[in-house]
Parts: sequence; structure tokens; C-alpha cells
Amino acid sequence: MDYEPPPPIGGLTSCVKKPWASQLSPDLQPNTPPCFPVEEDCTTKVLSIGRFLLYDQLGLESNGLIATYKALHCDTQQECICKVIPIDKYRSILSAYWRVGHHDCVTQVMEVILGDSQAYAFFPRHYGDLHSYVRNKRKLKESEAIVLFTQIVEAVAHCHDNGIVLRDLKLRKFVFKDESQTTLMLEGLEDAYVLEDEDDDSLADKHGCPAYVSPEILNTNQSYSGRAADVWSLGVMLYTLIVGRYPFHDVEPSALFSKIRRGQYTIPDSVSSRAKCLIRNLLRLDPSERLSAEQVLQHPWLCQFSGFTLISSSSSSVSSSSSSSSSLTSSSHKQGAKPSADSKSCDQVVPSVVVQEPEDFFS
Repeated sequence: MDYEPPPPIGGLTSCVKKPWASQLSPDLQPNTPPCFPVEEDCTTKVLSIGRFLLYDQLGLESNGLIATYKALHCDTQQECICKVIPIDKYRSILSAYWRVGHHDCVTQVMEVILGDSQAYAFFPRHYGDLHSYVRNKRKLKESEAIVLFTQIVEAVAHCHDNGIVLRDLKLRKFVFKDESQTTLMLEGLEDAYVLEDEDDDSLADKHGCPAYVSPEILNTNQSYSGRAADVWSLGVMLYTLIVGRYPFHDVEPSALFSKIRRGQYTIPDSVSSRAKCLIRNLLRLDPSERLSAEQVLQHPWLCQFSGFTLISSSSSSVSSSSSSSSSLTSSSHKQGAKPSADSKSCDQVVPSVVVQEPEDFFS
């Protein structure tokens, strides 16, 4: 007697079945019902959208509003990322990508396909994020940090020049474009703020990651400079790259925010004087005293290696601020003071395992 398997599941689901006939008991008697082996669920769901195949959901973004999938172009076999967005919100969610235009250090929308209820936005694939990269290496040599941080600042400066405030700026926002992990691009502009007036970057909402949030956001219910808040986050990122831990951390949010408000951090003696100078100029308590992103690109620490070419240049100069900044410290941060045992215990080393961060957004 031949036992045929059920017909394959149609639609968007494919399933490969093991041959059943070869797995039947050889001692079957005429009236003995066949015993089929218990099979694991091998169903793989694949969604076809235009010339793309979607598979393997990677996660949810923007408080569950956006679903992210791996995707494959049927014609070119190019791997990419697809973000599935409600059809009535895709224009506002993707508006920052369209405003910012093309830049080598900012990810681009490859294609948008509109469905009945969802929009499917396709982006280039990446090879890991910068947070995980630093976590695995513990910290970076300054020579490597210069190359990567320059690309970070290039992306931020380009966004600022085009009226985009990033708000939730952190290491995870930057991903590698190449397998060798030498070239970065900024992704995740869905949470960025598009300025109506590019000359006025005043924001009132409190949005961001607690470890990276600037003191003026914590200290006031009034508006603050979005660009200056992004620059503070750049300072946190630079510190973490070359030190291997966040400059501000505490298990209690209130204690963490207190340290940020006071600008309470220490820089190890192993960090070069030029890197210390740049960190201090980014982590200024007074937003008006911080360098702009364009000015950061002209800082001596980023320009010390000959042969490294910046993607763009700025007419602004920071020679006067950088030359005098080495002697300037915030009132609550004194360079050279030895950190207390308590401050050391509160420093957060970049996690060695992947964890869910409840502090990922601050609101």
C-alpha cells in the first residue's frame, strides 16, 4: 500500500518533507496502521514583494511600529534589509532619509514598494554594529578610533547641514558597510527630527538613550539646541570607543542623571592629550561652548594622521578653541584627579553579552 504525503502548503509558505515510505516499519502486518515518525516543523515562511523575497524577521523598531526583515533581490541575489511600515505613516517616518540626500556615511533607501496596508522600504545590508564591535574588542586603539570616529562625525555633520537632528545618537546607530569592518554608515533615521527651519534647531521633546543624553535635556522643560545635544552624544561615543566604557553610568537612573548634570566623569591617563582635549570640548555642560560637528572635523586629533582624506571640508576653524581648550575644564570635572573607588564601580564597561536595554530610549 502506498501512502502519499499531504499536498504542499500553498501561498507564501514552503516546506521540505522527508520521504515517508522509506521510514515505515518493515514488519507491517496487513491490518496494522502505518506509524509515521514525528517530524519537526520545517516550515520556512517567505514573503514575495515585487522582485524581493522577505524572510527571517530581525526585530521591531520605533516602539513596535516598524518590523525589520532580511531580504533578497530575486534578480541580482543582493542581500538587503526591509523595513515594513504602516502605509499611513511611511512618508513621515522616511522623511529624514529623503531630506538628507546622498552621503557615503549615511544609509540610503534603495526602493519603496507600496502595498494595501504596508509600505516596504529596502536598505543595504550591513555587517554588524559599532556597539557590538567595541564590546568584542573592549576598546579601540586611537589610530583605529580616529578613522571610525571621522566617519561618524562626517555623517552627523551632513545631517546637521541638511536640517536633520538625530536625537537618539549612539554607537548602535552606526553599522559596517563591509565585511572587513572598516567603513561605517549611519542607519535608523526613523527617529530623527526634520527641522522646519534649518536655522532653528530648538527642540522641546526629551528623546534619546539615557547613557548619551545631554544635561540640558535633563535640566530644563524649555527648548534646547538639537545639534548641540547630538554633539554631546558624540562625546559619549568617542569616550566609549577609546576607553571601553561609558563616561556616565549608574544602575539607578536618578544617580546616572545626577552625574550627567554635574558632568562627572574621568579620563584615564592612557588617553592622549589631543583625544582628551576633544572629549572635553564635546562634553561641555554649556551647550554654547561645544564644538559643532563641522568644527570637530578640524580638530587636531582627527587631522594628525597624514594621508587621511576627509569626505567633506568646512570653512569654519577651531584653531582658537582647540588651542585653548586643553587648559579649560568644566567646573565639575577636573582632569588629573584620581577616580574614587565608587566612581570606578559605577562606570559601565561595554556589555560582553547582548542584553535588552530598558534605557534604550529616554522620554
